Amino acid sequence: MKTTVALIFGGKSVEHEISVISALQAEQSLDKEKYDVLPVYISKSGEMYCGERIGDIEAYKDIKTLLSESFRVTFARIDGRPAVIRTAPKMFQKPLVSYIDVALPVVHGTNVEDGTLAGYLNMIGVPFAGCDVLSAALSMDKYAMKLIFRESGIPVLDCLVFDSEDASDMDKIADGVEKKIGYPVIVKPVNLGSSVGISKADSREKLTEAVEEAFMYADRILIERAIVNLKEINCSVLGDKNEARPSVCERPVGSDEILSYEDKYLGSSKASGSKGMASTKRIIPADIDEETAEKIRDYAVRAFKALGCSGVSRIDFMIDSDTGEIFLNEINSIPGSLSFYLWEPAGIKYPKLLDEMIALALKRERERGKITYAFDTNVLSGVKLKGFKK
Repeated sequence: MKTTVALIFGGKSVEHEISVISALQAEQSLDKEKYDVLPVYISKSGEMYCGERIGDIEAYKDIKTLLSESFRVTFARIDGRPAVIRTAPKMFQKPLVSYIDVALPVVHGTNVEDGTLAGYLNMIGVPFAGCDVLSAALSMDKYAMKLIFRESGIPVLDCLVFDSEDASDMDKIADGVEKKIGYPVIVKPVNLGSSVGISKADSREKLTEAVEEAFMYADRILIERAIVNLKEINCSVLGDKNEARPSVCERPVGSDEILSYEDKYLGSSKASGSKGMASTKRIIPADIDEETAEKIRDYAVRAFKALGCSGVSRIDFMIDSDTGEIFLNEINSIPGSLSFYLWEPAGIKYPKLLDEMIALALKRERERGKITYAFDTNVLSGVKLKGFKK
């Protein structure tokens, strides 16, 4: 009997399009002998859709037409089972689209990857792959994760954090940066990925521009020292809080000092098609000595477990080539292309990677089933609310 997988992607996020690419890559690699796949697309306004062409990447060239040919859905429990149902069934049309066994969220960014979607699925009782609510939220907050990593003995760069109330006082921000960090600095939104809103500043004037750009995408920003002679190294981790293992390391090659959105997703698109992070120029395995690679792999697993992650994540590191120091930059709880290209060199093909993610989701659901979340009580039987008028 096949397992029915709801493949969820899209969402109200600046990383919306990348989610579509990543998810439909995964759809092609899911073993159809094992799984019935139900693609569920979340539009940029937050509505969920199913339909014959929702799983067709070509259809996303004209999303307006695609949605007109599709139908709105939501998740629910029917007869104690998780299901996808139509929100507005037509006459003589059954609401049930399909019962599902597990959800596979392949989403990036705010309003989805940050624990929002995990909380929604958790509340309804849908088993899902990837991080739970807390680990997803922590993984999206660059400041919170730094605090936890530092407490866990993992090296991170010191930083300053400013919120939207500080945005009108640029002198306060610049004075703080110049006093505590010094130029050059990196300015980034606290809760975004894919290099969106991230820029470098080496003067007060450029700092102002960078801060204004970052505040366009978030109400909290983070400013940290820029490593001048930087080498970026990434490592993926697969598992859960109990057992996890690292992939090989990679060194992404960008056209700028900061690997940009274009470097990650658009740089090779004309040559290789829409392959998401799989199209980024990279060196695998990374051209670093084995001692450094092993240290990074160890930090990656420790970081993954420190946040309580599950499924597959990618942890990004920075090496200061002048000093040899290693710093953990950030963790991506649902990385672009699910980092399958980092597992293939270790003999784990993409279908096998997806198998393990689904197995981990079902394992967590079995463990949740052993915990008591509610119990019968007669507390409400004797309650009378004073002052209530009928």
